[in-house]
Amino acid sequence: CDALKREGRDKTVQAKTGLVIDPYFSATKIEWLLDNVAGLRARAERSELAFGTVDTWLAWHLSGGELHVTDPSNASRTMLYDIHRGEWDEELLGIFRVPRSMLPEVLPSSHIYGATAKNVLGAEIPIAGIAGDQQAALFGQACHEAGMAKNTYGTGCFLLLNTGGQAIPSKNGLITTCAAQAGAKQFALEGSVFTGGAVVQWLRDGLRLIRRSVDVEKLAASVPDSGGVYLVPAFTGLGAPHWDPYARGTIVGLTRGSNAGHIARAALESIAFQSAELLHAMEQDSGEKSKELRVDGGAAADNLLMQFQADLLGIPVVRPRVLETTALGAAYLAGLASGVWKSREEIASQWKVAKRFEPKMKREEAERRMDEWKRALERAKRWQQG
Repeated sequence: CDALKREGRDKTVQAKTGLVIDPYFSATKIEWLLDNVAGLRARAERSELAFGTVDTWLAWHLSGGELHVTDPSNASRTMLYDIHRGEWDEELLGIFRVPRSMLPEVLPSSHIYGATAKNVLGAEIPIAGIAGDQQAALFGQACHEAGMAKNTYGTGCFLLLNTGGQAIPSKNGLITTCAAQAGAKQFALEGSVFTGGAVVQWLRDGLRLIRRSVDVEKLAASVPDSGGVYLVPAFTGLGAPHWDPYARGTIVGLTRGSNAGHIARAALESIAFQSAELLHAMEQDSGEKSKELRVDGGAAADNLLMQFQADLLGIPVVRPRVLETTALGAAYLAGLASGVWKSREEIASQWKVAKRFEPKMKREEAERRMDEWKRALERAKRWQQG
């Protein structure tokens, strides 16, 4: 990836795919495999190999090897797909030396691709919905219109802003991606936080400060604030908007009075700080201020985290009744194709609010906290190179 950047390939990649060059995406990994596994490139040149993201693998096996397919939202994460023209790009295939014959057919996200093999599930069941997990969550959150945003709080955090029919190129370290395609073509701005809820797992398994992940809220609430402690969970580097694979985890601001509660609170707050950076970057790219943020995923059940998120953003954070919106979105896409639901409007009418978190922190205080977070980030960046 570094070599490609030095060659100036990053501008071409971003213009066509909406992505930044990073090992997070597929193309460089395919190239490495073809070059480093004996005989693999020769087999690829003879059209003996098939590539796909996990959806492609599932469709292949569910159909008994009949389907080699994907959708635009998954194809757009490979660094090989032109999101504007909606097809695999020959120039990118040449840059990464990937044979076209390896790649799956790209079809809409809501589409009857084929059916399961009889010996898999006992009947031929239509395979009718494919989408990347975050695009599926955006659809499941009924963010069908431009300007609507959702954040999924899982092991990582993934914030998407629907930009409608416009693919907005990011100037702030985000990626431009295809949203789930169910009718008119739609795009989204996306920011990925590599370590979100995983920082809670680290508190549990690494530091053993808690026995269960759900215990973190109680521990964090045992102190009124983080006591000036900031935890940057760059365990595997930093994702958007920084894209620094050399950053490493950092805790700053510790004093003799710091305790487990302060560290737990700083860990939870780090999830909100990283997510706030993403939404601020999206607002700068889109030129529009968000009205609310819809949330889902396991960590979205944490009230302290959601309130702090609303405080940092200065807008309401809205938690729906159904938090597993990725699976819900995939089901909606399949149901649209198979006639269970008639329209996206019918689907949107089913979305219900469980709890709404209104911002309570003064904006001056929120801005001060964000500034201190940025100071902590600078301590973590480029650490491995140092």
